[in-house]
Amino acid sequence: MRWMALLSALAITCAFAETISGTVTKVIDGDRLVVRDAANKRYTVRLAEIDAPERKQPFFMEASRSLAELCHGKEAKVEWSERDARKRYIGYVTCAGKDANAEQLRRGMAWASPRSTKPTSGLYELETYARLRRIGLWADDNAIAPWQWGAQKR
Repeated sequence: MRWMALLSALAITCAFAETISGTVTKVIDGDRLVVRDAANKRYTVRLAEIDAPERKQPFFMEASRSLAELCHGKEAKVEWSERDARKRYIGYVTCAGKDANAEQLRRGMAWASPRSTKPTSGLYELETYARLRRIGLWADDNAIAPWQWGAQKR
């Protein structure tokens, strides 16, 4: 009986994580990109748990270039478990062996999203690392998070 419960739990856990493998064909901004798989299917992906500057926001171009350097034209693996209202896949992206979500934070190109970052993920620590060293957008004393930027524009 215990084995059945364990197998059921494992099956449920596995059902929540799926993988997309392919080549990054486009970087939209600092936290979104497009992956094409071997069957030429196109997937728009939003990097989970991070939030990069929005268009017209300071550091938008730098964050976009950083993600392009990490991923554009490279093989990527996306571990995802949900899609947003715009049907984008929300996931953890590895490009050429590098964790793109974590690397964007370490480079100071994004914030750990307070709406979705898990306290145990280590992403807040990477944001703090960049902030304390004034790396990337943290060189600006008045860096405004995207969720605050959007509220100011309304």
